Amino acid sequence: MNHNVRRALEGGSMMQPEAKVITVGELAVYLHVHRSTLYRLLKKGQLPAFKIGSDWRFNVEAIDQWRMQQPTALDGISQNEAETMH
Repeated sequence: MNHNVRRALEGGSMMQPEAKVITVGELAVYLHVHRSTLYRLLKKGQLPAFKIGSDWRFNVEAIDQWRMQQPTALDGISQNEAETMH
């Protein structure tokens, strides 16, 4: 049995009680992206999420941490290319 499942069944909490959990629609607004972008990332396993039944849910703190780890739009662009964009 999965450790997290066992802990949940034994009454242990997998998330902090004050953790804010949001839906796909709320996350789309929060990140300023289309819902289909989120579903594409979920399909690729690139977004921290969990399911309740058939619905995806997101812990806002985990999403914020994930965002901090993502490359910026300028990553991979040479200094010359970045300077010509100004």
